[in-house]
Amino acid sequence: MANIKSKIKSITKMQKARARNNAIKSRVKTAIKKAKIAISTDASNKSDLIAKAHSEISKAKSKGVFHKNKANRKISRLNLFANTYTTPAQ
Repeated sequence: MANIKSKIKSITKMQKARARNNAIKSRVKTAIKKAKIAISTDASNKSDLIAKAHSEISKAKSKGVFHKNKANRKISRLNLFANTYTTPAQ
């Protein structure tokens, strides 16, 4: 444990930020998982769940949890998954 007062404060700040970031990442993972399940089972609310996943990813990007390229990659991969499942195989 640190002895300097400023370092003690910075450690507590980092712990709070890490907890917040982990919560946001978990929320994104859950939203993506729910959207993928809805897509694969062809649920009626799949478009709502896809939109919610996009929203959660964008929020994580705006909060600085994800880099913009990572967020765009996640959105793109989710859209690709949705398009491959909805279009019939030739």
